[in-house]
Amino acid sequence: MVYKISDNILSPLGDTTEQNFRAVAAGHSALTTYNGHWQLPEPFCASLLSDVQRQNIFMEGFTQYEQMVIASVRRAIDNSSVDVTADRVVLILATTKGNIELLSDKDACPEAELPGMSAMKISRFLGFTTKPIVVCNACVSGLSAVIIAKRLLESGHYDQAVVCGADIIGRFVVSGFQSLKAVSAEQCRPFDLERTGLNLGESAATIILSRTAPQCKSVWAIETGVVRNDAYHISSPSKNAEGAYKAISAAMDGLSADSLAFINAHGTATMFNDQMESVAIERAALNTVPVNAYKGYFGHTLGAAGVLETLLSMKAIENNVILPTRGFDDCGVSGKIKVVKDCLNTNKEAFLKMISGFGGCNAVVSARCYNTTFVQHSDDNPPAASAFRISHRVTVTVNEVTVDGRKIDIEGTGSRMLTSLYKKYGIDYPKFYKMDTLCRLGFIASELLLEAEGGDRFRGRDDRAVILFNRSSSIISDRKYLETIAADNFYPSPSVFVYTLPNIVTGEIAMRNSYYGETAFYILPERDEQQMGMLVEASFLDQSTRSMITGWIDCTDDNNFVADIYITETL
Repeated sequence: MVYKISDNILSPLGDTTEQNFRAVAAGHSALTTYNGHWQLPEPFCASLLSDVQRQNIFMEGFTQYEQMVIASVRRAIDNSSVDVTADRVVLILATTKGNIELLSDKDACPEAELPGMSAMKISRFLGFTTKPIVVCNACVSGLSAVIIAKRLLESGHYDQAVVCGADIIGRFVVSGFQSLKAVSAEQCRPFDLERTGLNLGESAATIILSRTAPQCKSVWAIETGVVRNDAYHISSPSKNAEGAYKAISAAMDGLSADSLAFINAHGTATMFNDQMESVAIERAALNTVPVNAYKGYFGHTLGAAGVLETLLSMKAIENNVILPTRGFDDCGVSGKIKVVKDCLNTNKEAFLKMISGFGGCNAVVSARCYNTTFVQHSDDNPPAASAFRISHRVTVTVNEVTVDGRKIDIEGTGSRMLTSLYKKYGIDYPKFYKMDTLCRLGFIASELLLEAEGGDRFRGRDDRAVILFNRSSSIISDRKYLETIAADNFYPSPSVFVYTLPNIVTGEIAMRNSYYGETAFYILPERDEQQMGMLVEASFLDQSTRSMITGWIDCTDDNNFVADIYITETL
């Protein structure tokens, strides 16, 4: 277990966790309908920081996204005794699009949009001396960041981890979700019969975790953390909720339904997400546990959601209440679940937080509050690192391909070479032609890798993870999508927008091969084999993971890319 030693929520409802909890407990919502905002032709409902809040956090030389992160992290640090300059403290940021709005600023530094570069800028300003990590795992990013922080602490790599989830809302993000027909112009209604779609929100939420429990009246522990993939579709959950069900089941190992005060669901108020979650909860035999969702107060805060909603749930249990699901009236899902409509009292001290996202990923965390009878301890003997070996390796560049060190014949260069390899090996997967270049690169590299491995590829596996790294995020698709929302040619492309999430490549590989294990995508300031190895090693703490497709996959344009991926297996 790891322990919370400080936190902060910065959102349109308040600048501290306490302010946000009080606002939600009073039934307040920051959701507002906007017409013509950012010159978007369709109205949308969102939760945006006020002008006063923006002024209060303003810092010359930093973007709005960076200002939010710095403000939230600073407040959490100030309320703790953490020395961020120590070499045993790490900053982990969770975001879906970070500084994406800079992409349309012709005066911005060409690399300022890259999440890893922004993370380095933030970490150095705040005084961190270790290299930051960015988790970019779609809407699961916040919980994924909490989970990898937990593993890094438990494996002894660090003593404290400062985890911040943050995203801003702008023209790029709103138009993208509108292109998917997922946005409601009215306040959202999670799990309700009349739900019409999601609302978006901006926020920065920070949780500081430690290997050692703090000396205080009560202490929060993150007990379990699991990520599983649906292996079904990159933007739609499976009808039987396979990924979410597997994640819940694994997170409940050692826990009972009776011990849970509630399940805080993702609850986006879209038709498919809410339906899927209800099925997963019922399949996991947790249909007697109260279920709530917070999107009616904040909207979907993307990379911040997992952290914000975990902190709000902790605050609710500290106050012995279960917060209601704002906007919910009549149940509109088939799964037999108990959606909380009114504020309830509780004396239980544990909850589940669940979340899902594009790329088929699903994450669940369990947390428990211990009272003064809790015996503080520090694990001075972290679990031994898993021994693993690399069995096969593939390297793909714009003009060369090697499989286990052996060059193979290719035709053409760049993106044309990827297509020629697809045809040469007789691969039958028509979706290849719909993929962006990053996904085509990952797909071809993984096909070559798995052919080298041999064996029955499509039998379905729970024990294989897909964990990839890069520096440039999804910059090619970002640029292409930006072209579709130009002022003089506004025609948002849903197919391009989905690929502006770099983790989609992990979902494509999982779907192709029926991998139901963990999928994750990390963005680093630069390629660092030591840092990558540390994250891979920590990821093997998931006891279900026996092997992994992992490595570096970076793509800056259609003719400038590199994939260096390999299969690593526990011994």
